Amino acid sequence: MNHSSISDYLFQVQSQGRYSLTLDELRQNIGSSDKAILQNLHRLKSKNQIAQIRKEFYVIVPPQYFHQGTLPCILFLDDMMKYLKREYYLGLYSAAALYGAGHQQPMESQVMIHQPALRAIKNEKQIITYFTKNNWKSDWINQEKTESGYVNVSSPELTAIDLIHHHKKIGGLNRLIPILEGLTENMKVYKLSSIANESALPTIQRLGYILDQLGEEKLSEALTKTINKKKNNSAPLSLSYKNKKGRLNKKWNLIINTDIDI
Repeated sequence: MNHSSISDYLFQVQSQGRYSLTLDELRQNIGSSDKAILQNLHRLKSKNQIAQIRKEFYVIVPPQYFHQGTLPCILFLDDMMKYLKREYYLGLYSAAALYGAGHQQPMESQVMIHQPALRAIKNEKQIITYFTKNNWKSDWINQEKTESGYVNVSSPELTAIDLIHHHKKIGGLNRLIPILEGLTENMKVYKLSSIANESALPTIQRLGYILDQLGEEKLSEALTKTINKKKNNSAPLSLSYKNKKGRLNKKWNLIINTDIDI
């Protein structure tokens, strides 16, 4: 059924609990020319009632979000990634914040995808940064309910491993310490061990060392078993520093090239 106006169609979309739509969807459901549709979209954008996230992908902005001019990422991320036909999960600081470990930056979201990389979305209203990961298993991911459906989120265990793996890009190890401490409250030994077995060894060495420093003996012991199963080379604790010298921690085969604040 064709609708006489975009406003009518937006109302129908929201009544279904959705906040996103595509230009192609509008073409199929609005009895108007492309030119008229684009003019109406421009008018709605100027009133902050719609925001364009990617080319031909839009979100409806309800009154409670007018001041932001866009929607929180978790309300449209699943729809957007289905539109892009990409597997994904919300990760790193964004995932940690959903577990109560650290504070979410409302405008900034971090999303994990397979290769090829996607260009980050950066404007005055929103930042969505993409990180690539070779593979992951479905049971490493939690589906968190939102008011518009569900969003894929890394489990606390995978979140911790990813944070350590990308520490150089996201602010260094010391920034992660309080986040990791918060995540440990929700981490399960068996799940951490399972994911660690398929993760990069230097990442597991670093995480194990930090868990030891935090006094999380059961979690760190699971990682000790993982690295003892495999041949591992010595690695620097932090990749944020050019300095690769320091005392050797024999348990984790780590060169302690920086101090961490526990």
